[in-house]
Amino acid sequence: MEDWVIELQGGRPEAAWDRLLERYRRLIFAAIRHYAQDYDEVMDVFARVCEVLREDDLARLRCYVEQPIHSARFSTWLVTVVRHLTIDWFRHRDGRRRLSALAERLPPLRRRIFELVFFERRSSVEAYELLRAREAPDLPFGRFLSELRETHKAATAGRRGRVLRELGPPPAPEPQRGGRPSGRRGRSPPPPPKSQGSLQPGTPGTRHAAAKLGADRHSLRRLVATLPPRSV
Repeated sequence: MEDWVIELQGGRPEAAWDRLLERYRRLIFAAIRHYAQDYDEVMDVFARVCEVLREDDLARLRCYVEQPIHSARFSTWLVTVVRHLTIDWFRHRDGRRRLSALAERLPPLRRRIFELVFFERRSSVEAYELLRAREAPDLPFGRFLSELRETHKAATAGRRGRVLRELGPPPAPEPQRGGRPSGRRGRSPPPPPKSQGSLQPGTPGTRHAAAKLGADRHSLRRLVATLPPRSV
């Protein structure tokens, strides 16, 4: 058992904090430096991390210690906590000011996508639907995906982009070449079904995907049935 845990369980939170900081100070700084850019940022985030971990006589640390089974080592848990606190610190400190400064370098459509996805935390589907409803009613979904990918690349480039990678969704997939589904020549594909995040069981999108998968399997079985038997 680590010495800081012994102190904490003995009702000595200040001593426990001193022991923990002595052992894990470098790990905390390393986790912060993954996101922070300069010395002042690192120290400000470090102060915030210490403030949160020391709240209510080390309540978060006590909660970890009192768990009967730990799904991760303490060092892994600590890095995860520091990572979330660092991201939150950047969000609260910069707010729209930093996002607006980055967005100013983007073309108008990408700037709007940037605001919807990174600042307003909209899903890709929500962002597309809002653009169609407001600024770009004729925007094809294929072009939206391309613009979203380019916006994501521009926003997450460089060291500061590490923070924005945590704020936005993964880049959109490459649109299919040739682009238009059969039966809808000359028209852009319809917007995907409204959803919040990933598909959930029982939603229309999920049932459609399941039906498509079943059809593909049925076609594969029919194809196999036409093959000549393999010689032994």
